[in-house]
Amino acid sequence: MREMVESVATNHYYLASMLLFVIGFHTMLTHSNLVKKVMGLNIMETAVFLFIVSSGYIEGAKPPIAEGPWDRGPFVNPLPSALILTGIVIAVSLTAFALSLIVQMYRFYGSLDADEIARIRLEEGGEQSSWKTRRLW
Repeated sequence: MREMVESVATNHYYLASMLLFVIGFHTMLTHSNLVKKVMGLNIMETAVFLFIVSSGYIEGAKPPIAEGPWDRGPFVNPLPSALILTGIVIAVSLTAFALSLIVQMYRFYGSLDADEIARIRLEEGGEQSSWKTRRLW
């Protein structure tokens, strides 16, 4: 039991990232509001970012900037941080694109509720309904 408590205490970053991921996944599954689904996706992305960055952390290590040839010792792995910068740019782009689609869907259907949008689509004739007949703006 003591070993398990020590393991959780030393790996609390992993535990936090798993908890955030579950919260985001739960938000995406249980809410029918499209904006809340995007927020759940952002929470899940943040959890993945935290997990990857914490995997490159070494207790007591220095930043990966050498001050000279005599500077030896453990360094923090810079690769996860570099990958996460790219991931953040992709996440922001995905969020902006999703929100722009949500705005267009609101203009088209008049609702942000995914269940309501599905009901409207079925009433209009299913998947074959013409989107050209409705005015977007």
